[in-house]
Amino acid sequence: MISNVFTVDPWTVHEPDLDVELLGQTESLFALANGHVGMRGNLDEGEPHRMPGTYLNSFFESRPLPYAEGGFGFPDEGQTLVNVPNGKLIRLLVDDEPLDVRYGTVHAHERTLDLRSGILTRNVSWTSPNGQRVDVTSQRLVSFSQRAVAAISYEVSIPEDAGSDALLVVQSELFANEQMPQVEGDPRVAAALKDPLVPEHHSHSHYGARMTHQTRRSELRVGAAMEHQVFGPDDMQVESSCSNNVGRTTVITRLRPGHSLRIVKYLAYGWSSSRSQPAIVDQVEAALDASRYTGWDGLVAAQREYLDAFWARADVEIDGDPRLQQAIRFSLFHVLQAGARAEKRAIGAKGLTGQGYDGHSLWDTETFVLPVFMFTQPRAAGDALRWRHSTLEIAEAHAAHLGLKGAAFAWRTIRGEECSGYWPAGTAAFHVNADIADAVLRYVAATADTEFEREVGVDLLVATARLWRSLGHHDSESNFRIDGVTGPDEYSAVADNNVYTNLMAQRNLRGAADVSVRHPREAERLGVSSEEIASWRSAANAMVIPYDEKLGIHAQAEGFTSHAIWDFEHTPEDHYPLLLNYPYFDLYRKQVVKQPDLVLAMVQCPDAFTAEQKAANFAYYERITVRDSSLSPGTLAVVAAETGHLDLAYDYLCESSQMDLADLENNVRDGIHLAALASSWTAVVQGLGGMRTHNGRLTFAPRLPSSVTGLRFRLLWRGRSVHVDVGHGEATYALEEVPEQHTGPAGMAATSSEDLDLRHHDDEFTLALGEPQTFEIPSVPTRGPIEQPPGRAPLFRRMHQ
Repeated sequence: MISNVFTVDPWTVHEPDLDVELLGQTESLFALANGHVGMRGNLDEGEPHRMPGTYLNSFFESRPLPYAEGGFGFPDEGQTLVNVPNGKLIRLLVDDEPLDVRYGTVHAHERTLDLRSGILTRNVSWTSPNGQRVDVTSQRLVSFSQRAVAAISYEVSIPEDAGSDALLVVQSELFANEQMPQVEGDPRVAAALKDPLVPEHHSHSHYGARMTHQTRRSELRVGAAMEHQVFGPDDMQVESSCSNNVGRTTVITRLRPGHSLRIVKYLAYGWSSSRSQPAIVDQVEAALDASRYTGWDGLVAAQREYLDAFWARADVEIDGDPRLQQAIRFSLFHVLQAGARAEKRAIGAKGLTGQGYDGHSLWDTETFVLPVFMFTQPRAAGDALRWRHSTLEIAEAHAAHLGLKGAAFAWRTIRGEECSGYWPAGTAAFHVNADIADAVLRYVAATADTEFEREVGVDLLVATARLWRSLGHHDSESNFRIDGVTGPDEYSAVADNNVYTNLMAQRNLRGAADVSVRHPREAERLGVSSEEIASWRSAANAMVIPYDEKLGIHAQAEGFTSHAIWDFEHTPEDHYPLLLNYPYFDLYRKQVVKQPDLVLAMVQCPDAFTAEQKAANFAYYERITVRDSSLSPGTLAVVAAETGHLDLAYDYLCESSQMDLADLENNVRDGIHLAALASSWTAVVQGLGGMRTHNGRLTFAPRLPSSVTGLRFRLLWRGRSVHVDVGHGEATYALEEVPEQHTGPAGMAATSSEDLDLRHHDDEFTLALGEPQTFEIPSVPTRGPIEQPPGRAPLFRRMHQ
């Protein structure tokens, strides 16, 4: 288990020794990003590596999508995140011997990701093959305060007892079109592109270099620049050069024992689809100038200030399980890195940590990631939805191409066009449109941002409501049906009346009707009539929600509970995930669930189910859910906690939070599982904390499993900060001053001093600033045992048995 290589600390991820066999995993785990720039945690000298990677949000190359047999409506092109010029490279030669951990003697090698400072630190003590010992300390950051900037502090010293001086050559590089490894055998892994960047311009100064490139097919232009400050002996030599694909600053000096050489490297990145090459050069030059003006110490201080403010409003404190505490903070840190400075660009399923899923954004963002931002970093959530809004014309054109009205948003995309070449698990998964609408409604509820609702929300809600009204129909009994769609469970495709899809579409239709009434001018601009509003309400009220009376549960989709049940007993453990070992046609016609579908519906639409229905549904679907998706455990934890299975909720919470730190799916080398990390927060706050939103009100029903002795978290709600402190016998709620007002959206109406109406289990109360209230926690309802398919018990439980 990879997590065993890390020490357990509440605020750091510390790797005490280097294991080159785990480089692919640690490159993802130690990745640094800010939502605009992302850098994998490669070693400074570049080699050895598994997957080099430096990324800019939404900077991609187009590529043809091949089909053995094409079809109408299939997308012609895909989009793949591009590895932009690598500025992390700092190569060290000691008396002509390159520092390479595979050669010579490594006396010590440790790396630490500090979640409070946002800095990755590496300490290496190494003796070269010819016997010269050196110590190296590097620190790396991707700035939250200066969006286009990254920086590295690199220091080499000769130990006092080394016995002799050494000739050092440091080559700091900016390297484009790196050779990428070819990865085969897993359809989830991104396609590798060969030399996607066409050189346009290069230049150099005494201490740095600049270059611009353009992609061959998508014709996007990227600029990258580096500059250095060098601190060392007076007689050191510094020179720089630059060619089409390699910029290099070389520092040469002879270093005596007890002395050191320190280089501070500043990096700046920018891209555009429309700005000229000179404009891009000016853009990155300005960012570079700003970083040098701030200086290394200033960047470090600003990074800490930003993260201090984030943790003050977003931290989750867990007593009783140090490893879980570390994992939850690691999860929150990576979620922040994925979207903090995305600023109206997509948030990919891997963030900016790897090229898994080709760097695409999926429904994961709206359903799993944005809820974290809504309650901790609301501006980032609003910006992500504004990016969706910017792709609305593309979505409307896609819907028209499919013969539908309204907007059909892409299942997988970077810029907005559909990039999924497999329509049953792509285009047919129309629920992504309701997921976007749901995120709009949740965001407005959490922030009271009326300006956003008017400028963005109305457009998105109306366009998606029109899609559902076009996609569905009233049958002969006046019921509204949505047939031939794929829900969240990708092992059940092209089904009729998927419960999750229908409930989310119902919410979408009602939300569009309500917002059109609240904003009549915007509705008139969109041509919304009273008759259309009435048709939305009629469809929502008549929505088909399949229910199996005989079994006493909701069928995931119409006819689902009549299918044969998968032969779990005779499925070898090494045949999971099933999609890599069995044909889809066999999966589609059996009762086997890849990831929660009906159970997710109970999380997203809790008022559509009674407590008894939730318990019965959860017990039934738990027996056929194999969790072949990293999205599974966080969702299951929420419903397990709500239905009284607290120890099971804890097991799933641990599984979700350890998804990447323990590399549970054996593919973290391709990038972190952003939605799984985000759903760890959901598992804590909605699961153990019992947080829900009902008609504009926050409600809580907290209960703790035996392994957790205490839980504390904060939420931003309409400009107010709610602090929740949960123990085994009681919970305390307090209204606090918002740590940093500017994190709220511009249109937010409420202030942190206003009272807040809340509910604790069945107790309604009003919370005032500075007047905390404490309530007893009722006992857990008695429930029958819960079973998983053979061999598919929670991974956390299996690992510790």
